Amino acid sequence: MPRIVICKTCQPAPDTEPASKADFIDVDGFARQLGTALDQAELPEAFEITQIDCMGSCSEPTSVALQGAGRASYLFAGLSARHDIDDIIATCRAYLSAPDGWIEDARGCGRLRFCLKARIPTL
Repeated sequence: MPRIVICKTCQPAPDTEPASKADFIDVDGFARQLGTALDQAELPEAFEITQIDCMGSCSEPTSVALQGAGRASYLFAGLSARHDIDDIIATCRAYLSAPDGWIEDARGCGRLRFCLKARIPTL
């Protein structure tokens, strides 16, 4: 099963400051919203969502990785829990349809293509 890994030590990106405390989306809230969106997207394969301490992109929170057995791995940084969920879903769709997860044309990934920090081929 492919998975999405969310950095649980990342604070919300500076451009996504909430208007009020009630609008604040923490990492757990982000994971819940993403899980709901994934369920609604009806992708051909389910993604596991996990969290891990620091993925090393502290200067550009929030960090998210895609990985799967026999697939390429991706690290994205500077994501917004408030604005990028649709592009994460689009990227998951591209990831599942690409041979070995190696996305050749990332235009369908929306803003995520500009947030890519690392693309690691499968072993």
